[in-house]
Order: sequence, then structure tokens, then C-alpha cells
Amino acid sequence: MSDHEATEAAGAAVPARQPWLHELTICVNGNATALSGTCGDIDPGTPHGLYVDDVRVLSTATVRLDGEAPAFVAQGASGARAEFVLSARNLGNPGPDPTLEVHRTRVLEDGAMVERLVLTSRASQTVATTLSVELAGDGAPIGSVKAGHVVHPQVLPSRDGDALVFSFDRHTTRVELDPAPAAVVLSDGRAVVDLQLSVEPGGSTEATLRVATSRESASALDADPGHAAVTWAGVRVVADDPRLSQLVARSMDDLQNLLLRDPEDAHDVFAAAGTPWYLTLFGRDSIWAARMMLPFGTDLAGGTLRVLARRQGTKVDPRSAEAPGKIPHELRRTAYLDPESGLALPPVYYGTVDATALWVTLLVEAWQWGLAEDEVRALLPNVRAALGWLTTDGRPDDDGLLKYLDTSGSGLANQGWKDSGDSIRWRDGRVADAPIALVEAQAYAVEALSGAARLLRALGEDGADDAERQAKELRERIADRFWVQTDAGRHLAIALDGHGEAVDGLGSNMGHVLGTGVLTEAESASVAAQLTGEELLDEFGIRTLGSGNGGFNPIGYHTGSIWTHDTAIAALGLAREGHRAESALVARSLVASGEAFDHRWPELYSGLPMMGRPSPYPASCRPQAWSAASAGALVTVALGLRADVPAGYVDIDPVVPAPFGAVRVEGLRIGDATVTVSVDRDGQVEVTGTPHGVEVRVRGGNA
Repeated sequence: MSDHEATEAAGAAVPARQPWLHELTICVNGNATALSGTCGDIDPGTPHGLYVDDVRVLSTATVRLDGEAPAFVAQGASGARAEFVLSARNLGNPGPDPTLEVHRTRVLEDGAMVERLVLTSRASQTVATTLSVELAGDGAPIGSVKAGHVVHPQVLPSRDGDALVFSFDRHTTRVELDPAPAAVVLSDGRAVVDLQLSVEPGGSTEATLRVATSRESASALDADPGHAAVTWAGVRVVADDPRLSQLVARSMDDLQNLLLRDPEDAHDVFAAAGTPWYLTLFGRDSIWAARMMLPFGTDLAGGTLRVLARRQGTKVDPRSAEAPGKIPHELRRTAYLDPESGLALPPVYYGTVDATALWVTLLVEAWQWGLAEDEVRALLPNVRAALGWLTTDGRPDDDGLLKYLDTSGSGLANQGWKDSGDSIRWRDGRVADAPIALVEAQAYAVEALSGAARLLRALGEDGADDAERQAKELRERIADRFWVQTDAGRHLAIALDGHGEAVDGLGSNMGHVLGTGVLTEAESASVAAQLTGEELLDEFGIRTLGSGNGGFNPIGYHTGSIWTHDTAIAALGLAREGHRAESALVARSLVASGEAFDHRWPELYSGLPMMGRPSPYPASCRPQAWSAASAGALVTVALGLRADVPAGYVDIDPVVPAPFGAVRVEGLRIGDATVTVSVDRDGQVEVTGTPHGVEVRVRGGNA
């Protein structure tokens, strides 16, 4: 029995389980992502692979030197690049000291993965070796792999000269090696390629593997990499706390390489939600990522707004959850099927209760940061359609609240950001009955309606008064129906359930209400105290569910874990409400977690410390767009940034004492100007590059 057959037989005896990712090395460039072990090998029978357009086009790529795998020494990844330092312990001088170093570098270029293998000898004599590369491809769809079906039939490659060609339903993958191989053996759906290498003492030699993939047929989203469409090269953060600088640099590299171009207009880019499972357009995720990155320019926000506006709902369709004016939840290249859970989604799916309001708010805030007026005006018909959904179809009952219920039987049961089936819980741990009216969805709608009113009025458009009235009425409904009293004190409920009862679990949802204009001063103070209390805040972030709540699990997906973006949003809200000390405390917790994860935040993690470090959530995506964009939220909190370019001002209200010491941020974008802001430890502020006609108002600090 071959190794492949043995792996397949063993897999058949074990129930399918979602693969764990926390120990994998991952790099990404737009529509392509590479997952491997820590030595760089893409091993068969695992979730490893090179994925392009949600298809695994390379399922095996292993390296052997004289039949032995090089031993792991170190590895790292950022954006589109991964590096591995290895040692060929079977070659070179005998003894404990490694004398043949193997440096493996992987770069995802547009349309290709390029690997460079450099052998450097410290041995006393010439080292001659056979480099064997095993290659295979299976064309597995990403949904199947995510569901735990990691073994698929291999596609036998063909020969084209010295190149290997794998042909799949929608793609062709061509593999070339340099130098040319000495031997190629095709067997059992795999190719084994041998190269003869020789390294002199003190010298180096190298081999290159190039894996290029092209599309052979169209899909619903043939989106190409978008990293070149934004200019963040000038962004630089220097702080007394060096962790902040490292987090911002690596996060922006990751986020830039998560960008995709809209195939309907390649000038517009958006952030794919995350790798590997969500390397596509997700309305909520893409909006939040663009929103948190507004201090560094409006290009990403403008692109995201237009990409979603082109796909805004126009009709009622229960299967896709489409409705007129509704912003979509996700756009896949093909229909998505999870064979284990039964989740089956069409290529364009609208099952989200909050993306529509968030879209409106992103437009308002992009306008305030300097998005050109003609771009804003071009989207006003979409704003009116979105407001129509928020005030009609989005509120299916007479109670006037936004709520959701999957009527298709194959869509998402929960349609807020906490979209797992067990996320909406009572204080005693019971799972709430649908339909669900989330507290944050109501708050997002208030913020959207209020912001739209300001925008419409400023542009001389009608509809502002009605939007303000709708916001006021919804604000009153939240005050009347969402406050509860439990053993944790008086706090905001997570939601109202299908019976109209307030679901009294203590969750992080309340953090999203801060800064939306919903809360009174006293209510805001109460939420700030709950968020930073012992039940929700630990040293690495805000828990999704309170530690004293029934069903709490510190490593449960939405039942006690910490999500990077969730904590960042709470920090932003605290800062906007004037809770400066609390926002600084939360921001510092995020920096602590970022350091623990090598300055590359995962999607989520457990705050339960292990030797002073947070524990990984093993299936977490990494990098994830709104996690990476949380670096922008940290900068906003530290500087106390708020812009209103149309009104002619930018506020800088730094937290004092400074949570990260003295901070200098270069590459901020206010309108068309590039701005640098420096804040010393005492709150003294210096600003250079301010655009003409915009007043910088230093509030909490000192000019």
C-alpha cells in the first residue's frame, strides 16, 4: 500500500473534522494562498496546498535531499512571502553542528508561486546531493477541505518538455524547475522530479520551482490580486513601545496582500475576508476592514463601497436572502457547499442583518475623511435603497426592529458577525430562539440613519428629516427593550429572541453599540464598565461571552474566545465615547496578544493564558482582514483621530498618559494630503502636512 493509500484508508476511519491551521505557515496574495508545514513542505493527506480561486491546484510539494527531509530550524511569513531555514543533517560534516544550510523562500506573485531553494555549505568537502521534489494536484474545492475532506483523487500531470501540467475543471497549473530535472517519474497521480546539485565548501547553489496557474473558464468572481492598487508604503509608526510599530507594519503587509480587484472594474479593490477559507468578498468583513483603515486613505473604502453597491439587492429571493436595497453577505466564485454541516449557499448570498447599515456608515465616514464628492454623489441612489431596506424589509415585524430568520433551511442560522449556531445565549447558557434582533444591528442602523441624514443635508438632498426621525425612534426602542438586570448587574442584552424577550447573556455585542449615538452618558459609562470588568476583559482582549455566563468556553468560536476585530471595535467605541483610560486599557490588551502571535493577529484566540501567553484557536484564519485592519484602530485610539474634512476640521485627542509612550505616525491621509502626527509622552502634539482649509483641533493633548 502506498503512503497516499494508507493516508486515505486512515482518513476513512476518522470522522471528517475541520482542519486546524495554527501550526501551519501561511502566505497570501489576493486570490492565491499557500499553506504548508513549518519546513515548507506541502504534505499529502492534509489541508496543505496552493489554493487559487478557492481550488487546490497543488496538494503536494515536498523536498528531499538524498531521500531525507531537511530538519526545521526557523520559519516566518508575512503577506505574500514565507521563509524557512532548514538543515540537511544527513549531508556535510558528521557531528552535531549543521554544515549544510537550506534556505527555502516562497513568494506568491500575481498568477504564480515561486520557490527558491538555496543550499549553503559550511562543510569541509564538496557536497553532492540529489534534490527530489514530489508534486501532486487534486483540484479540491475549498469548502470540501474546510469540512475535513482533505484527501481527494489526484490529477495525473502531463509532460510538456521539462514542465509538468495539471489540468483541472477551471484551471491549468504549470510547474517548471530550474535547473532542468535529471529525471521525472509519473506514478499514482504524482510526479517525482530529481535534480543533481553540488555545493563547494563555503559556497551556495540553488534551485527554483515556479508554479503558474491560469483560468480556463469563468466563475462568478474572477478577482485578481489588488495589492498594487493602494499606496501604503509611506505608512510608518514609531513608538516607545516597539510592539506597536511591528504590529502595524506586519498587519498592513498582510492586509495589502488580502486585497482583490473587482472583475467588473479592476480599479476598485476590496479586502478578502481571510485565508484560507474566506479568500473572497464578505460584506461585513470587507466594510469593517476598510473603515478601520480610513486614516490611511479612502481608496480601499471607495472600492469596497462600489463593489458592494454593484451587487446590492434588487429583488426578493428567500434562497439567497436577497431583498431590494440589501448589501450582500458574501460573493463566492461558485456555489458553496459544506458537506458536513449542510450549509449550501449560492454564489451571491445576502444572509446578513448588519452589512447594509455598515455600508452606509462606511460611506459617511469615507466622505468625512475626504472621499471625493463626485464619488459620494454617485452612490446616493444606493444609499436611498439601503435606507429603504433598513426601514422596511429589514424590519419584518411591527416592533420596528431589524431581525433575521433563515427560511431557506440551508443558509446561516445567525446572520450577525457572531454567525455560529450557538452564539446567541441567555445568561443561563440556553441558546436563543429565532428570529433574532441583535442589539448591535439596531445600533448600526441608528448610526447609519443619523449619518445618512447628515450626508444628505450637507449635499442638499432630501430625505434627511425622515432618516433622523427613524434613527430617533429606533434609539428609543433600544433604550426601552434591550436593558436587562442579571447577577452581572444592569447591562445591554445581546438580542431579543423570537418571543420578543431580551436575551440576557453578557456578551461583547454591547461594545459595538458604543460610538453609534445610541447611548446616554450614563448608559455609555455602564457599558464601558461592563466591557472592562473581570467577566469580559482579560489581559489579551475582550471575551465574546462573559466568563460567568452559562455556556462559556474560552476557546469556543463565539462563546468566550477573543476576536481581534471585536476588541478593536470596542476600543474605538470607548475612545469615541470619551472613555480614554478604558480605551487605552483595551488597546494595550490587543498589543499584548499581537506580540504573542508574532505580530500577526489571528482571526480569534483564547485569552486563557498558557505560561503568560494566549492560546491559539486551532482553526482560526490567519491572516484575517479585519484582524489585520485592527492596527488602524490602534493608531486611531492612540492619536484620538476623528476627521470631518467637509466641515473643515480634524480632531486629534491623544490618550494621556500615552498607552504606547511617544508615538509618531507617518503616512496618514486627510483628503489628498499626507500628514504626520507626533505625540510625546506628555500629550504634546505636532502635526505636519495638513491640507489647506482643514483645521487641526488638538483637544485632550497639548499643541
